Amino acid sequence: MEANVRWVAVTAVAPVAWGTNYFVTREFLPADHPLYGAACRALPAGLVLLALCRKRPRGVWWWRSAVLGLLNVSVFFVLVYIASQTLPTSLASTVMAVSPLTMMLAAWVLISERPRTTHLAGAGVGLAGVCLMLLTGAEEVSVGGVAASVAAMLASSFGYILARRWSDGTDVLASTAWQLTAGGLLLLPAAAATEGPPPALSAPALFAFAYVTLVATALAFTAWFTGLRHLPTGTVGLIGLLNPVTGVLLGTVIASETLTVQQLGGLALVLTGVALGRPTRTERRGTGRAAPAAPGRRIRLDIPGALREPGPRLEERHQGDPGAPEERGRQPSP
Repeated sequence: MEANVRWVAVTAVAPVAWGTNYFVTREFLPADHPLYGAACRALPAGLVLLALCRKRPRGVWWWRSAVLGLLNVSVFFVLVYIASQTLPTSLASTVMAVSPLTMMLAAWVLISERPRTTHLAGAGVGLAGVCLMLLTGAEEVSVGGVAASVAAMLASSFGYILARRWSDGTDVLASTAWQLTAGGLLLLPAAAATEGPPPALSAPALFAFAYVTLVATALAFTAWFTGLRHLPTGTVGLIGLLNPVTGVLLGTVIASETLTVQQLGGLALVLTGVALGRPTRTERRGTGRAAPAAPGRRIRLDIPGALREPGPRLEERHQGDPGAPEERGRQPSP
């Protein structure tokens, strides 16, 4: 229990930091350079983590880093940048509230984590809440901004589940560094080709980029992928609700954005929907050990060479067989 609380606390760092990112991006970063903005967020963060872990990708992790970097960094960061610049902070973060439920459905398809009926009910309630948040009529809503938020949510949900599916014991800090570096490198040529030279940055913008790079990216993504390694997808998704809550609080308290009664009702529905998707006590993520085999099923025993006795190898046995383990090729002693 204490270990789970610790991993929940670590994972919670990510959505809180991401919730602040909407406000910082909207208020301090250049609005007309989303590609450079995303690249300046990703690449320095990846290089910092590379300097800390001092590990390079090996084998399949070269192409996995490129794929995950494209989904979780390049595409996601650009779309979030656009959404942050075109939507109020509270609205942009609330659209992303559906992300936890999207992750549950993606996990069902990709890694066979089937959601309960309450998961599906929560998805419906959450979507209704988001629609209520958007259809207020209080101010004009940017269709492009909403589309960018939804696209970012879908790309990141797919990327996060792929990252979990490909989890093979590789160091979390290293795999996060590889994704951020790959995503940043993919963005640079696109930014140079479409946006021209990098924008001139003021002192506040430089400090904002430093915060976004170190806190909302390097620290946040390391915490998030750590949570995906140690907690069920449903639990991680539920923790992700702190993202819109942080965004709404910052938008209303600091940015003086108006939150109507209808929007509060929509936020309540989002909270209810995600709460319906909370994991039960019996839902636990695998620890990496093999599941117990059914009676009579053969399982392989991998015995280190230094511990093997001379002679034929002891290869397999029948679980539940009260007799001695079966050894092939051994002759009875005289």
